Amino acid sequence: MIVKRIHSLLPCGGELTTEALKNNSISFEIFRQRQRQTMGRQVRRALVLGGKAEMDVQPVECMFKRRDKVHHKVATKPSIEQTTEILLHLSPDEAANLKEGINFLRNKKTGKDYILYKNKSRLRACKNMCKHQGGLFIKDIEDFDGRSVRCTKHNWKLDVSSMKYINPPGSFCQDELVVEMDEGNGLLLLELNPPNPWDSEPRSPEDLAYGEVQVTYLTHACMDLKLGDKRMVFDPWLTGPAFARGWWLLHEPPSDWLERLCRADLIYISHMHSDHLSYPTLKKLAGRRPDIPIYVGNTERPVFWNLNQSGVQLTNIKVVPFGIWQQVDKNLRFMILMDGVHPEMDTCIIVEYKGHKILNTVDCTRPNGGRLPGKVALMMSDFAGGASGFPMTFSGGKFTEEWKAQFIKTERRKLLNYKARLVKDLQPRIYCPFAGYFVESHPSDKYIKETNIKNDPNELNNLIKKNSDVVTWTPRPGATLDLGRMLKDPTDSKGIIEPPEGTKIYKDSWDFGPYLKILNASIEDEIFRHSSWIKEYYTWAGFKDYNLVVRMIETDEDFSPFPGGYDYLVDFLDLSFPKERPSREHPYEEIRSRVDVIRHVVKNGLLWDDLYIGFQTRLQRDPDIYHHLFWNHFQIKLPLTPPNWKTFLVHCE
Repeated sequence: MIVKRIHSLLPCGGELTTEALKNNSISFEIFRQRQRQTMGRQVRRALVLGGKAEMDVQPVECMFKRRDKVHHKVATKPSIEQTTEILLHLSPDEAANLKEGINFLRNKKTGKDYILYKNKSRLRACKNMCKHQGGLFIKDIEDFDGRSVRCTKHNWKLDVSSMKYINPPGSFCQDELVVEMDEGNGLLLLELNPPNPWDSEPRSPEDLAYGEVQVTYLTHACMDLKLGDKRMVFDPWLTGPAFARGWWLLHEPPSDWLERLCRADLIYISHMHSDHLSYPTLKKLAGRRPDIPIYVGNTERPVFWNLNQSGVQLTNIKVVPFGIWQQVDKNLRFMILMDGVHPEMDTCIIVEYKGHKILNTVDCTRPNGGRLPGKVALMMSDFAGGASGFPMTFSGGKFTEEWKAQFIKTERRKLLNYKARLVKDLQPRIYCPFAGYFVESHPSDKYIKETNIKNDPNELNNLIKKNSDVVTWTPRPGATLDLGRMLKDPTDSKGIIEPPEGTKIYKDSWDFGPYLKILNASIEDEIFRHSSWIKEYYTWAGFKDYNLVVRMIETDEDFSPFPGGYDYLVDFLDLSFPKERPSREHPYEEIRSRVDVIRHVVKNGLLWDDLYIGFQTRLQRDPDIYHHLFWNHFQIKLPLTPPNWKTFLVHCE
């Protein structure tokens, strides 16, 4: 069966038409060139059954020449090939019956869903999966042109005629599939799969001695790994708050946590969020071992972008490229991968010891674009949800307490199902839910604590057990998993050593004072005696030419206007600061922020995650649209150096 290309895999554009093929106006030589550039070397030999009719499995003959093999100097390193996977095969009748506009398709064999858009002879296709958080698209009843679909999770909208998201505007492009016609006028949906970087220089698993590989849970996303004679630590948040004052540790870390950090040979920090990059924790570590090697991925926004401003004296930060093995010793290596949704900041990691892989996806929404190694020895990921100000901090319109409670309940269930499905697909030997053990413990955040209900790790593990044979581990502080024992016999009573009887598991007190003192110091800072700080700050921030008007209100603990605080408008279309809302049509947001946190953020040029993820704001918006460009800028893209307030104050004199 000869395969003929009718659509190139081009991001957000590029079309080839069936009419052009019929008229032979596009030569097969051009197709051969594009195949060499994008398709890789081979089409997988087995068709995945799909569509409305059952079909026999048939071999697919690739009509394009193979490129020369890539030869590597390492003898054990095989040729790493790009492959093409057939996701769906429509019979000629099914292809002929495709309607104009949007077609929702399912592969009955795999249960996977797809969207195909037809405009006369032009075809475009994608997976039915929102790029934001993996939600399923359905028909958009507000779309009268028949071009958009709506995500069932957060109401994001995708224009499938252009493969661009229209809500939120200016956010993402959808990854497209290749649409091809076979010689019988059937249709194939193809996905181009790049080589898996972890398959380079493969190593066969060796037997592990008991105690040779041990994984000890400390808190939240922090794991202490003993790997032969080396020790590696993930994401040490072991003291103090995260996101200004919004998050506090749920679990009591082992009393020897600092000694454990100091013994580590290397530390991996996944991303810049303060529940993973904890400057209070690293400050204590730097006091003893400032030269400890700390590895981070080469993200667009550097993980340690604020190191100099933090005052923490760390001298051995190692930024490594993505998808390349980092050799620690002859038995140990690791590879950092980027997130498919937030590649500018989020990463995950594969650690391999004697051929046994440990996969830590951390907080990634779509780690490595959804392509991950299967059947690893141990997989760990987040599970809890609740790591956002939405919807608890929103009010007005649909945001009633009843609506928010139902939304949270539904979202948590979707997250559990998604994680369970991911584990089922990847089939790790052992799975551990982590990176979700935080609590909104400050008294002023009682409302958030009561409403921001998080998933129970045991509920997720029970769901996984129903659908697979994967062994699960719900960690407690100080508990240690012996990987060698567990791989040999998951029922071994010594496979997981729980902390000693009487060990304190949950924190019941937090030292708020020192951290609130730092925040409160910003309230009376000299900067804020001059109202011109507003223009100075937003000019520094650099966000403009966007039709959005925001009202910023400084508040007290209860989100009532702070006496003597600022209440002002920012028109981001021309970066002006009007006294009243402009007469033109414009989206509007009102953001109330606790005065200590907003002034601390402004003074130090920090990202707005401290406000939004830290639950230190209350928001209203009209219309109810998420302005991705605005929030993405203030949460990720602010300048790397803070405003020059010294110069500002000089000019104010």
